[in-house]
Amino acid sequence: MIDWKKSMKRTFEFYEVDSKTWKDKRKLSNITECSIKWDLDAETLGSATIKSSESLGESYIRTYMVAIQNGLTYRIPLGTFLVQTTTSSFDGKSKTVPMDAYTPLLELKDNYPPLGYTVIKDQKILETGARICDDHMRAPVIVSENDETLFADFTANTDETWLAYLKALIANAKYHLDINEMGEILFAPDQETASLQPIYTYDDSNSSILYPDVEDEHDLYGIPNVVEVVYSKDSTYKYARAVNDNPDSITSTVSRGREILYRVTDPNIGDPTQEQLEQYAKQVLREKSSVEHTITYSHGWTPVRVGNCVRLDYARAGMRNIKAKVISQSFNCDAACKVSETAVYTIDLWR
Repeated sequence: MIDWKKSMKRTFEFYEVDSKTWKDKRKLSNITECSIKWDLDAETLGSATIKSSESLGESYIRTYMVAIQNGLTYRIPLGTFLVQTTTSSFDGKSKTVPMDAYTPLLELKDNYPPLGYTVIKDQKILETGARICDDHMRAPVIVSENDETLFADFTANTDETWLAYLKALIANAKYHLDINEMGEILFAPDQETASLQPIYTYDDSNSSILYPDVEDEHDLYGIPNVVEVVYSKDSTYKYARAVNDNPDSITSTVSRGREILYRVTDPNIGDPTQEQLEQYAKQVLREKSSVEHTITYSHGWTPVRVGNCVRLDYARAGMRNIKAKVISQSFNCDAACKVSETAVYTIDLWR
């Protein structure tokens, strides 16, 4: 196994992919630059920018990192992308062809279901999703066992692409789309960050590969410190109020010196007693009393993927034992292979 905190020699290889077998077909020697970005918020989850000395038309390219450490060689896939040649330039000595590239999910984005397309209720959701992938894209799909079925007919909107429809379909089973570096499509279960186990720890020890600059963004605007719940049905009227007046909480009425109110007028709790309504108000206040932090940092390359959980133990920046979910990362395929990464974590401000 590679020790990512120690020195190694890195080179990169590029291969044209056979879209029928999904195997490497031809090694490419004309790639001069490559940068890769993975992003959970991007429609196709990732993209790349590739420069070549010749046009490759539209084809799939797979990128590998070749790492040599202690005499051992490791070949690690970094991504499989569909390249599309846009322009070319010639400086009198050499030709440069920049190419935009996207994950195989682009094939689902480029087409639409037939008008009125419907998956009938009681159909297995993930099995149906896999069939859509097989029918409308060339990348292989890996599906986990899941027997969840649709409770009602599921019809595509007229402006919905196959990609948007597929995402909405598998969301019914609490799954989302994912893709690995080999370009294989995955259906991954939705999970809260708190339930994830960190696969890597970034710290500020002497052997750390974490760069010193870290940015932590969060917004306390709109987080309430008072919740009012009003229940009214027929001749019944009940009212409950929960207040965060804990001086140790940075959003409390004490710390802020003012009230920020959130009101619920249609609580979905049946016909509650007064005690149940008061507990409901406290529950809503707890749920609303959290803030999401977005951390941006850089580090040497590691096998951490977007969607993974990492632990940040960067004492000098005031971050101790923080579990965060990686939502985006980008890097250049060069000797340094510095990764710029963004992760999120949530802090509860009142309990």
